[in-house]
Amino acid sequence: MEHNVRASNRTIYEWLAALPAFLVLVFVIILNTSHTMHAQLLQLGESVWEGYFLLRHDPVEPSCNLNTDIDTELARLIQQRNSQPVDEFDLFAPEPINPEAMRQSLVAAKAQCAIKHDQYNATKDRISPAVEIFRSVELGVANFGELGMATQRIMLAVLVLICGGTALIRRHHISLRPMITAMDYRVGAGAQFIAFSILFYSVYSFKEVAFSAGIDVSTEHAILHYIWIFGFGAPLLVTLYQMIVVPKEAKPGGNFVTAQLAIPLYSTMCIISGIYFISAGHPAGIGIYLNQMMELSQLFLNVGLYVWIGMLLKRTEMAQKVFNIFRPFKLPPEMLAVAVVALAAIPTAYTGGSGIFVIAVGGLIFMELRRAGARRQLALAATAMSGSLGVVLRPCLLVVIVAALNNEVTTDQLFGWGVKVFFLTTVLFAFYALITRKDPVVIQRPQGNVWPEFKEALKPLIPYVILISVTLVVYALLLDAYLDEFSAPIILPVLLLVILIYERLSQEKDVLKRENMNVDYVESRLEDSYEDLKKGNDTLEKTIREATTETTGHIGALLMLMGMSVSIGGVIERAEVMAMVPTEFSSIWVAMALLVGILVVIGMVMDPYGAVILVSATIASIAYDSGIDPVHFWMVTLVAFELGYLSPPVALNHLLTRQVVGEEEVRLSKEEVIGENFWYRHEKILLPIVTMATALIIVAFIPLLVAY
Repeated sequence: MEHNVRASNRTIYEWLAALPAFLVLVFVIILNTSHTMHAQLLQLGESVWEGYFLLRHDPVEPSCNLNTDIDTELARLIQQRNSQPVDEFDLFAPEPINPEAMRQSLVAAKAQCAIKHDQYNATKDRISPAVEIFRSVELGVANFGELGMATQRIMLAVLVLICGGTALIRRHHISLRPMITAMDYRVGAGAQFIAFSILFYSVYSFKEVAFSAGIDVSTEHAILHYIWIFGFGAPLLVTLYQMIVVPKEAKPGGNFVTAQLAIPLYSTMCIISGIYFISAGHPAGIGIYLNQMMELSQLFLNVGLYVWIGMLLKRTEMAQKVFNIFRPFKLPPEMLAVAVVALAAIPTAYTGGSGIFVIAVGGLIFMELRRAGARRQLALAATAMSGSLGVVLRPCLLVVIVAALNNEVTTDQLFGWGVKVFFLTTVLFAFYALITRKDPVVIQRPQGNVWPEFKEALKPLIPYVILISVTLVVYALLLDAYLDEFSAPIILPVLLLVILIYERLSQEKDVLKRENMNVDYVESRLEDSYEDLKKGNDTLEKTIREATTETTGHIGALLMLMGMSVSIGGVIERAEVMAMVPTEFSSIWVAMALLVGILVVIGMVMDPYGAVILVSATIASIAYDSGIDPVHFWMVTLVAFELGYLSPPVALNHLLTRQVVGEEEVRLSKEEVIGENFWYRHEKILLPIVTMATALIIVAFIPLLVAY
C-alpha cells in the first residue's frame, strides 16, 4: 500500500487519520475547558446579578388568580361540598364545613399568590438586555458541555478506530520484536486477521444481544454498536491484503516459530480472550468489555491527549536546551544518566505515563547520552527508565485513576508517598549505575571558568519560563484552573502550542548552531533537515501536522493494547483466577510477598491503566483485608507495575525504547559488548530491573517494620 500518496500537498494519512484525530483531540480540549469556563461564568453571573440562578431562564407566570373574590370563591366551595353525598360510615369523610377556616385558607392562598406574582414581576424586571446577552453565552457554554458529555463515548470509539487503523496500515503496533522477514509480515498479518475476525464476531454478537434483550437501546449506544462493527470489519480487508503483499524491504524467507515474536501484542491478547469467551459460550465478551472501556471515555481520551502532548513536546527545543546546561560541567556518562532520569520524572508526571515520555523524548535522551560517551547498553537502560520515576509524582494520571477507583485513598496521600519513592529510586539508580562503572568515577575538571558558559546555556530557557508562567497565570485568573492532575490535560496542549508559536516566530539562529544541537536527533524526529530548520521552513502548521500524524500511530497502538488488556482483565475476572489467591494469610509478611509477585506479573503482561482497573476490582480488597494500609498497597502496586514494564517477556518500556532509538542502535549495542561479562552484555535490562526490584523490596517491606 502506498503511504505517500498526496492530495493538496498532504498525504492520505494526514487527510484521513491525522486531521480527524486532530479535530477529536481539539474538541476534547474545548469540551473540558468549557466545563471550567461554565463554572466561572456562573460565578461571574452571581457576583454581578445577585440571585443569577433565577435569571438564567425566563420566569413562568404564576397560574393562580391574583384578583380572586374571597366571598364568591368561599360560596362556591361551600356549595361544592354540600353537593357531595355523605356516607356516615366513611372513616375518611371530610370534617363538617367550617366557613371561617375556609375563608382564612383562601385569604392565605391569595396572599401567597400575590407573593408569587411579585416575585415573577421582580424577576422579569431584572432581566435586562445585558442579562439576556450574558445568559445566552452562559447557557450556550452549558449546552455545549452537555452535548460533549453525551458524545464522549462516540468520540473515543472513533479515535480508537482511526488511530488503530493507522497503526495497522503503518505496521506500528507494539510487538516483542519488529517484523523483518517476509514470514514475519505474513504471520503478523495473519494473527491480526484472526484477531479482527474475533473482534468483529464479538461486537456483532453483542449488538444482537443488546437489540434482542427487550430493552430500549439509546441512540448513542446504537451508534457505538455500528461503529464497532464497521471499525473491526474494515481491517479484515487490510490484514488480508497485508498477508498477500509484503513490503519491499522485507527480507525473503524467515522462520515460522520465531515469527511469533513479531505478532502485535494486542492481537495475541485478543486471540486469547476471544478463545476463552467463545469456548465459554459468551462470544460477546470482548464487545462487552470494550463498552465498559467506553464508560471511562474521559480517562482514555486524556490518554490520547497526553500522547499528543508528548509528540508536541518532542518538536520543541526545550529538551535540547535543558541538555545544553549540563555540557559545561562535562559530567561522566553515568552521572549524566542519573541527572536525566531524575529530571525526566517531572515531564513524565505531566504526560500521564512512562511509556508516553519514552516515545516523546527517548530518542533525544539516548543520543545525548551517547554524545557524552555513554556505552549503548547504559544509554538504552537510562532511556527505558527515563519515564519510570515520574509515575508517582503529581499530577500523574495513573495515580488519579487509582484514587478515582478506590475510596480508601486520596491523590494527596499517594502523591505524598510518591515524592519519597521518587527520591529512593533516584538514589538506587545512581548507586547501581556508579558501582557498575568499568572505570573509577572521575569528574573531569572543566577547562577554565564554566559559569559564563552555564549562564549562556540558561539564557535560552528564560523565554520558556516566562511563557509558561504567563500561560499558567492567565488560566488561574480567567478560569481558576491550575496545573494539577485535573486540569493538566487541557492546559498542557495549549502551553506547548504557545511554546511552538514562540519558537516558530523567533527562529533563533544561535540556538540552531551545530555545536548546541544534536543534529542527528533533530533530523530523525522531523521531516526537515538541519538546513530546513535554519531557513525557517519548519512552520507551525507543518509542526502540528507532523506531530498529530505521529500521534495517531502511537494512540492507536496504546489504546488497542489497553482495550485488549481490559478484555484480558475480564478473562482473569470471569475465570476466577484471583479466587486462587488466598484471602487469609498467616502473617502480613506472607500476604505482601505473594501480592508483590502477582503485581509484578500483572505489570509484565498488561498496560498500566487496564492493570489498575483489574487490581482495583480483585486484589485490592484482599490486601485491605490482610491489614495492609491502602496507601502503602497502591505505592507498592505502582512500583511493581514499573518493574513489570521493564521486565521480560514483554518489557513494554524497552519495546518503546527500541521503536524510538532504532533497530540499528539495538544491534550495535549487542556487538559492542561481545566478550564482556553477563552484566555488561545485558545491562540495558539488568540495570533498570535491579534498580526497581530493590526499590520494590524497600517500599513493600520496610514500612512493615516501621509503621505496622
